[in-house]
This record gives sequence, C-alpha cells and structure tokens, in this order.
Amino acid sequence: MISDGIASSLTVEISFWVISISTILSAIAVVQIRDLFRASLFLILTFLGVAGLFILLGAEFLAGIQLMIYVGAISVLIIFAILMTREIEISNQSHYMRILVSMVALGFMLLAISLITSTDWQLIDSRSFPQNQTDEIIATVQNSIPSLSKMLLTEYVLAFEMVGVLLLAAVLGALALVREKK
Repeated sequence: MISDGIASSLTVEISFWVISISTILSAIAVVQIRDLFRASLFLILTFLGVAGLFILLGAEFLAGIQLMIYVGAISVLIIFAILMTREIEISNQSHYMRILVSMVALGFMLLAISLITSTDWQLIDSRSFPQNQTDEIIATVQNSIPSLSKMLLTEYVLAFEMVGVLLLAAVLGALALVREKK
C-alpha cells in the first residue's frame, strides 16, 4: 500500500507536469495562431497555467494576483479591444519574419533552460545562519503575505507604484485601440 506522503508527492508531480505542458503548449499557440481572438483565449489559458504553477510553489498570494490582474483584468481588456476593433483581418496578417522570430525565441528558451539547469540553487540551511537570523527567516516565510505587503509599502514602494503606472498605460493603450477613428 502506498503511504499518504508518496501518494501526495506523486499527485503534486503529475499536477505539475500536466499544468506545465498545457501552459507551454498554450503559450506556443498564442504565438502561432493567426486568429487574434483565439490567440487571446490561449493567452488566458497560459495565465491560468502560470497561476496553477504559483499554487504548486506555495505562492498563493502571487496566484491570486495572477488571477485578478492578468486573467481577470488584462485578458478581458484584450478581448474587449479585439472585439471593438473593426479591422482585425487587415492588421492580423502574417509577416515574413515569423520563422526568424520563432528561431530567436527558441534560442532564448534554450539559453534560459541551460542557465536554469546549470545554476547551483542554494536552499536555506539553518546550519549556515546564526540562530537569530534563522528565526527571522522562518517568521518571514510563515507570515509571507503580511511581510510582503509591508515590503511593498515601505522598501519597494517605487516599484509598486511603477507597476500601477504600467497597468494604467495598458488600460490607456487599450482605450486608444478601441476609440473610434475620425
């Protein structure tokens, strides 16, 4: 009989591979499909897959943010802009650089994979830190959402505000696409 730890580990591993493969395939479909509306639907599936990977990593806060901002707001805004644009067929033509762009993207992907696999990832080891730092690290990990919000509003407030400005620019860009041409 399989113990609960092994069964849950196997379930997590199977979930990881299913979510990873579906996310990668939907990301490839976003780039390869010529129909802009269907590509945006695959983009939503990609965002959902990334949120699923965040959940498997134990980063529920980031998964929630991913769902609210990207799946909820940005994707709906993109689909709204596509549906309001009248000249989809004219602006959605294939170009001659498609193969070159695919090769460059594949090169970047292979470079990223080789860098990730060749990096020596250090895990936090309680023996390498003094006791007071170990307690602080454990407290930070256990209270990740309050400590993350405190950091966002104190140390990283500039980056937090810049993300807000970036989202505002995305909304204004979508409104500029939707606006009627005069």
